[in-house]
Order: sequence, then structure tokens, then C-alpha cells
Amino acid sequence: MPSIEALLAFAVASLILIAIPGPSVLFVIGRSLSLGRRGGLWSVVGNELGGLIPIAAVAFGVGSIVAQSVALFTVVKIAGAAYLAYLGVQAIRHRKDGMAATAAEAPRRASTTTVLRQGFIVGASNPKTIVFFVAALPQFVDFSAGAVPVQMLVLGLVFTVIAFVCDGAWALAAGTARAWFARSPRRLAAVRATGGGMMIGLGGTLLLADNKA
Repeated sequence: MPSIEALLAFAVASLILIAIPGPSVLFVIGRSLSLGRRGGLWSVVGNELGGLIPIAAVAFGVGSIVAQSVALFTVVKIAGAAYLAYLGVQAIRHRKDGMAATAAEAPRRASTTTVLRQGFIVGASNPKTIVFFVAALPQFVDFSAGAVPVQMLVLGLVFTVIAFVCDGAWALAAGTARAWFARSPRRLAAVRATGGGMMIGLGGTLLLADNKA
């Protein structure tokens, strides 16, 4: 187990990083605008569960291989960006679905399993997460204490919990704003399209970002 001092230091560093709106926040806001609070929160759950994959990969050494291989990193990055763009296009295509439903009913039209799966894929395919953990986790590990993979997993779980709380707050805020837009079919269609556009833009941003960032 990492020391209490290391856990606290990593928690503070994670909170600072997570509090600055980045790809994860933009994804959550986009989904919440498209699906409402419920869909946004389930997207957060899926995203954080998917984020456990790169955490485990880094803890057991696979992450460093991906981070140091330009080819593998590029493949993961393209796949993740393409999937985000796909979700954005789907949100725009179906922006007028369920217009006869109330604001409370509309989010339920999206299957929880589908929303979870989509969020999981986004979280698991974010190469920036691998790069961050490859760079950050070793700085907070006590190598003399042994069980290094376990220490990294614990630190990764701390990051996941903080990310869930922060991203969940963004989902609730964006979903609440969507509820107001839902009072007008035209406004709801516009906000769904905006959410889809944000996801397409996010996919393009991740695709064009410097691999070393």
C-alpha cells in the first residue's frame, strides 16, 4: 500500500488535474446535453469503469509499452477519436427523437446498458490516460515497500473516485440545463445537436493532439 502522505499528495494532484475541464469533462457534458442527467451519470460510470483498463495496464507494465510505441499509441488514439465522432454523429442524427416525450421521460429512451458500454469504450480507449498514469504513478510509489502494481492500482482507484465525483457534478449541471431546453422541442433538438457537435469536436481534438502531450 502507498503511504498516507503519498496518497494525499496524489489525491491533491489528481483533483487539480481533474478540476481543469478536459476531454473527460467535455465528453460528459456532451452526453448529458444529449441524454439528460440520467444518461450523463451513467456515461460517467461507464467512463470511469473504462478508465480502470489503462490504470491496470500501466500498473502491470503494458501501459508503458503503449505510451512508448508511436504505432500502438496512434492506433489507440485513432480508434478512440473515431468512436467519439461516431457518438456525436448519432446524437445529431437522432436529435429530434422522442420529442413528444416529457423532459423526464426522454433520457430513459437510451438503454442504460448501451450508455454504460459507450462510456466504457471511451474511457478505455483514451491514450492520454495511459500517458498520464505512466508519467504520474511512479512518482508516488514507494518501490522499497514492494508490491508496486498493487500500489499503482490503489492510486489509480483514488483517481477514479475523485474523477467520478467531479465528472458527476458536471453531468448533473449539464443535465439540469438540458431539462430547461427540453421544454421546447426546437431548443431540445438544438441542445442535442450541440452535445453531438461537442463530441465530434472532442474526437478531432484528440486525434490532432501531440502524442507527447
